[in-house]
Formats: sequence, structure tokens, C-alpha cells
Amino acid sequence: MKKFYHLVLLAFMAITATTFTSCDEDTQIALTLEGVWQGNMYVSASWNGRDYYATSTEITFEGDDFHWSHGTGYWVDYYSGAPWDYVANHIQWRVVNRSIEVYFIEEGTTVYIEDYSLSDNYFSGYIQDGDNDVEFRLRHVASPRRSSYDYWGYDGWNHYYSRETRSANSLDSVCSERPVRHFGKQK
Repeated sequence: MKKFYHLVLLAFMAITATTFTSCDEDTQIALTLEGVWQGNMYVSASWNGRDYYATSTEITFEGDDFHWSHGTGYWVDYYSGAPWDYVANHIQWRVVNRSIEVYFIEEGTTVYIEDYSLSDNYFSGYIQDGDNDVEFRLRHVASPRRSSYDYWGYDGWNHYYSRETRSANSLDSVCSERPVRHFGKQK
């Protein structure tokens, strides 16, 4: 009986250690992820029957002080030659079993980052948008900061800035539909 008790105790300790290791690994990933990352995510936006390709992307991951493996932030795709300068979304993100889930609040969509490499300087891997897997590479440009992006001058649908005019009603007057984000290399 004593031998059985020790085997059960060892099995319980092994299961507990594995569970905590996963949480610790997710926490470490989340802590490394915090900050501002820039690079090419191969994003495009469809609007009024045309496709516009982002020239760069900036993602800010801000951690939650009370829940180490998730947080909020901003995802900004910069465009050249589009009717807007950038498309910006508030995001909620979390790390679960090494998978990074990013939820775009204004769009109501979710993407997953899998099979990635993350260091203090670079973040590369694959973003999964439905059946579409797109390779990306970002560089770390700033450490965590607790600031607001309200000064950006959001207008219209609270997520992009029109080039045509900078007035609050500019998007309503020039847009018949909302831009739709796509991931993938240019065709």
C-alpha cells in the first residue's frame, strides 16, 4: 500500500509540474511579447472593389498587470496609395499552450499565431487567418509602455484615418463599405 501511495504521489507531482510548466512558458512568452513590434505582416484591405496593400505593420502588445498571459494593445497597418494612411484596431491577445490568439475588437475577428520564434529582438512565424497561413517577420522597436493612442486622431469608424479629408464625417461621405483586412502576399 505504501508503494502504491508513493506511485500515486509521484504521478500527481508529475502532472502538476507539467501543468505549471505550461503556464510558466505561456507567461514567459507573454512577457517577451510585450512592447512594440514593426515589420511586414502581408496585410491588404479590400474597399470599394479594390485591394490596397499595407507597406508595414506595427503591433503593440500591452500586458495585463493581473493576468500575465494576456492583455490588450493596438494593431496598425500603414498604407501608401490608399484612400487612408493607416487602418488601426484595438486588440485583445492571449497566450494559451504557446498559441497566440489576437482578437481585433473593431472588426470582431480573430487570428492565431503559430509555429513562431520569439526573442527580445525578433518575432517571426506564421499567422493563421482561417485556412490561410502567412509568414511574417517583425522586429522589436520599443519596450512596454503604458500610454494611450487617442492622440492619433481616430475618425469615422474609430479605426482608420482618411487621406481625402481629416474631418469627422470624411469617411461617411466617401465610403460605401468598410475596409476588410486580408492576410497574404501580394498577387
